[in-house]
Order: sequence, then structure tokens, then C-alpha cells
Amino acid sequence: MQIFRYPSDEGDKRVIQTIERGLGFSESDYKNVDSYIQDVRKRGDEAVIDYTRRFDSAKVTYENFRVSTLEFESAEKLVDAGFLKALDRAVDQLEAFHIRQKQNSWIDNPRDGVMVGQLVRAVSAAGIYAPGAKGGKTPLVSSVLMGAVPARVAGVDSITLMTPPMEDGTINPYMLVAARRVGIDAVFKAGSAWAIAAMAYGTEQIKKVDVIVGPGNIYVTLAKKIVSGTVGIDMIAGPSEILVIADKGANPDFLAADLLSQAEHDPIASSILVTDSQELAKKVSDAVGRQLESLPRKEIAAQSIRDFGAIMVVPDIDTAIDLSNRLAPEHLELVVEEPFQYTGKIRNAGALFIGPYTPEPVGDYIAGPNHVLPTAGTARFSSALSVDVFTKKTSLINYSKAAFEKEANDIITLAEIEGLGAHANSIKVRMEKSYSK
Repeated sequence: MQIFRYPSDEGDKRVIQTIERGLGFSESDYKNVDSYIQDVRKRGDEAVIDYTRRFDSAKVTYENFRVSTLEFESAEKLVDAGFLKALDRAVDQLEAFHIRQKQNSWIDNPRDGVMVGQLVRAVSAAGIYAPGAKGGKTPLVSSVLMGAVPARVAGVDSITLMTPPMEDGTINPYMLVAARRVGIDAVFKAGSAWAIAAMAYGTEQIKKVDVIVGPGNIYVTLAKKIVSGTVGIDMIAGPSEILVIADKGANPDFLAADLLSQAEHDPIASSILVTDSQELAKKVSDAVGRQLESLPRKEIAAQSIRDFGAIMVVPDIDTAIDLSNRLAPEHLELVVEEPFQYTGKIRNAGALFIGPYTPEPVGDYIAGPNHVLPTAGTARFSSALSVDVFTKKTSLINYSKAAFEKEANDIITLAEIEGLGAHANSIKVRMEKSYSK
């Protein structure tokens, strides 16, 4: 793993390379995704099933496209007790965290005769997308939980899950058990851009939703980008990333493992260590090389480390934090002596993992906070998936006659400055005529 001095021209070049790596899609990708979306809008279920049969499983038909009650019941018999125990803990802890995010409607009387307030309401229907790694054989259960739990806590009436089937036309049983545990109403066997289009516009069997959330490949990401505005989305997510700030007391094997935990996601994932110890930098670089050899996804992780991995040696931890705030990483680990001394200085990060026994994967699965996080520097202005994504706020306003008359001239003045005579007249007609409740 390459070691750089920072600040330096060479180090800054590597930082810029990471910042500018982007989402990695081409114009042809965009055109392909748009064509899938338009086809789904035109042909509905027929298009979604055609693409699913072509790319995932030839055994999916109109009749078995939606997961049946029998399939859910069969799945329950195929999972082990250890999974059920872990699932219950994860769901309980996710629910406890997300309940703290709920906002209540409110009403206030800020001045005589005036009532203002806010209605907080959940959207009616939400769509969750969960990728099917390795043809659905590796169930990304956590994607189901992270999308559905905040939706349910928000009070969403109907939740649809789209996930690609395995080659035999079924959904991995672990996914189905997780979906039932978190109260998902309908599961359909489809993935990629056509699944996103189906939820955004609706088909014969798939209910149109108000919000779509969940991670996916570049086609899923582009589809969400295109349908955004027709429906709400969580975010436009780029490749995964981790930044670790560590001092000389950190365990190099721990740090190497954490860096590789993100590198294995994607060849353009970014894994960066920032430290004030040259000695630690060398030890971590060596440990990364050793640990790479035993990884199942060795080639992906190796390419990520080579192209977008780095170890930055800085003069002090304050410089490390400045660099972190510049990069605004999705995951930030703070592995230094007295870490809480520095947490107040962190301005830009999707999630902050504090201390040597809080590696990033605890947040991926079970800690409680959501693991759907802003990437590609967007933590500068955006946040993790939360209950807020599934709610909307309606402003409430009520004026008495006396309160209206007290503020009327100021409203007229502002409207006329903007050249909006009809706005001003809406106030004037009430001032000119006798008005009673």
C-alpha cells in the first residue's frame, strides 16, 4: 500500500484522484438504463419479467413473480437458529435507534391571532431495493433491514421489496425471513434498473411507491437518478470508502483489516489511512499485503488498494482531521488515544466509528445507526438514510382578522416590490371590504 507525506504535491495529487473518481458510469450506461425505464413504463410487468428471465432466471413467470405465502413459510424452515438470533438483535437495535429520529407534528402561537405549525406525515408507500450478490446466493440481508426499519418506524403503510432471484427462480430464504421480520408487504423477483422503474411508475402487480431506497450497482444508481423527482430517493451513492485516522498506539493488523473491509466491495472503492506515525504507516502497509492473500475477493480488493488506496503520513492529528473533513468520507474511524477529544472537530463524515473496538462492520450490521451513507464527498451536505427520508412536512398557518390587518401592509409592500400585483390584491381586497369571521 503506497505511503505519502501530506501535505505534499504527491499526496495532494492522490487526494484529488480519490475525490474525482466519480460514479464510474458512461454515456452508454445512461442510455441503456433510460431505455430499460421507458420499456417498463410502456410494457409494465411484461418488460420486468422479460429482463429478469434474460439476466437472472428463466424460471420467473407472471404467476410466480411475486413471492407467495408458501415461499415465505418454506423459507422459515431453511434458516438456522443462529441467524434468527442475530436478526432479532439487529432489528431490535435498529428500531431503538431510528425511533429516536421520529419528529412529531407541532402547533405554536408566536403572536396574537396567529397560529403556525407543522404536520409530520409518513409517505404512503416505500420501495426497498436489495442487491442479489453472486446471483442471489449471497443474501444482502442488511440492505433489507436498513431500508425497511426506518420506513416502518416512520409509519409507512406499504413497503415493497425488489431483489433479483437466484438461478432457480427463488429468493434466498434468509432474505425472505428478514423481509417478513421487518414487515415488508410484498417481495418481487427482479433487480437492476427495471426493478427501480417498476417501483417508480408501477406495473400491473407492483404498486407505485413514493420513495425508493437501497444500494445497487451502477444501473440501479443511474435508474434512481433518472426517476428522482418522480419519486423520492435516499441518495445517489458512489463506491464505498473508508478513512481511518490513527496514532502510533493503534494495532496495525486491526487497521489493515478495516481498510480491506471496504476495498473488497469494488475496484473503485477507496481505503485511506491517515496517521502521524511513519512506523505505523509501514506496519499497516505490510499487514495489508499479508491479509490480502487470504481474502476471497482478493483481486477486487487488490485493485482498489492499488488505484485508490493510500496511507498519508501527517505532522499531527489535527492535520489528519483537516484532511478527513476535506474528503468527507462515507466511513470514518477514529483510532487514537483519547478519541473523544477530537470528535467535535469532525465536520464531514457519513458515520464516525470511535475507538479500536468499533470497526466499520459493526455499523454495517448491528450497532443501530443506518449503514446507507453519503459517499463521494457528499457527506459535506447530506446524511445517512433515516426516518426523515420516509416523512414529509406540511406547514400549518392560521390568521385571525386582527392579526391579518396588523401585517397586511407589510405583505402588500413585499408583493409589490416583487412585481406581483395579484398577490398584493389578494391582501387589498380583504382590507377594503368589511370582513367578519
